[in-house]
Amino acid sequence: MKVPSGLPDWIFVPAAVGGLFVVLPLFAMLASVDWTRFFELVTSESSLAALELSLRTAAASTALCILLGVPMAAVLSRSSFRGLDVLRSLVLLPLVLPPVVGGIALLYTFGRKGLIGQHLEVAGIHIAFTTTAVVLAQTFVALPFLVVSLEGSLRTAGRRYEHAAATLGASPTTVFRRVTLPLVLPGLVSGSVLAFARALGEFGATLTFAGSLQGVTRTLPLEIYLQRETDADAAVALSLVLVVVAVVIVVGSRGWASRAAL
Repeated sequence: MKVPSGLPDWIFVPAAVGGLFVVLPLFAMLASVDWTRFFELVTSESSLAALELSLRTAAASTALCILLGVPMAAVLSRSSFRGLDVLRSLVLLPLVLPPVVGGIALLYTFGRKGLIGQHLEVAGIHIAFTTTAVVLAQTFVALPFLVVSLEGSLRTAGRRYEHAAATLGASPTTVFRRVTLPLVLPGLVSGSVLAFARALGEFGATLTFAGSLQGVTRTLPLEIYLQRETDADAAVALSLVLVVVAVVIVVGSRGWASRAAL
């Protein structure tokens, strides 16, 4: 028996158009793949190196996002002080900044003559145009995704259980570790997946701040861009690999998050 949605019939038309707008280009790309050379294209030395680097740096940047983003989301959702709205706006700024602008900002911060980079250079620490620069660029653009997701979960969860634990004598650290984090675990997982997916697809900030050195800073999106200029079939095949990896991660994590919420 069909369960009424409670929605007006007309609303399904633009919803379907929006769905097609997202899905149709993916099917068009799928239809243009040269399946006779697919395995050869995606297993070339440069392709495998780019994929391995992308997965490694995206995992590192996601870990950094969790390390920094969880405290940030907690402060934004649980604190109240003057300038909080301004702070939230600044934290979320990378969501609306063009990635290349983020790359330039990072370059002028951690580059050889940057605000911090010039002091690091004296100590013999080089960041720009290294794998570390890739991780920092990915973290810069991905961090807001985790913060937004987790802050929403923290606000939805409320504070009654935290107040109850504090009343029973638990320290703030114990409350946060034993009560708050388990309550928002699905939101943390969703935010981490969004951050990983955004880091995996990062292009502009990486190219500007880290460059494109094979095996060092050339991630899969950069490899796809370069292949597009010389071998369109390889670019399409690698794009499909990136889409499949992203879909597997998102679908798998959503299932895990749903089970964690039960």
